[in-house]
Amino acid sequence: MVGIGIDAVEIDRFRAALIRRPRLAQRVFTDAERAYGARYRDPAPRLAARWAAKEAVMKALGVGLGAFAFSEVEVVSAPSGAPSLVLRGGAAALAERRGVSGWRLSLTHTDRVAEAVAVAL
Repeated sequence: MVGIGIDAVEIDRFRAALIRRPRLAQRVFTDAERAYGARYRDPAPRLAARWAAKEAVMKALGVGLGAFAFSEVEVVSAPSGAPSLVLRGGAAALAERRGVSGWRLSLTHTDRVAEAVAVAL
């Protein structure tokens, strides 16, 4: 294991941020992530979990905000629904420098909080 990261996001605050800053979702999520969220009446819980995953990846890599763009980390779902990660650009380069060969990701949310755990292998 190279590193582990965890993050939690308050869904109501995240929803308010999406409303207050309409371009936020375009800046931090990929087209596919936004499309996934849009399949639900309330995309906020699922997008908040993906935001938490991006922060958890930063923590697993031992860096903070600004080390790479949020959109360079994408949460993808297997046909079974299991989440996994695709890193691009600066995020992928940093993971390679750190010797990361794979990831494990767990997402969850309640009505109030979304959480993610990312393990860099």
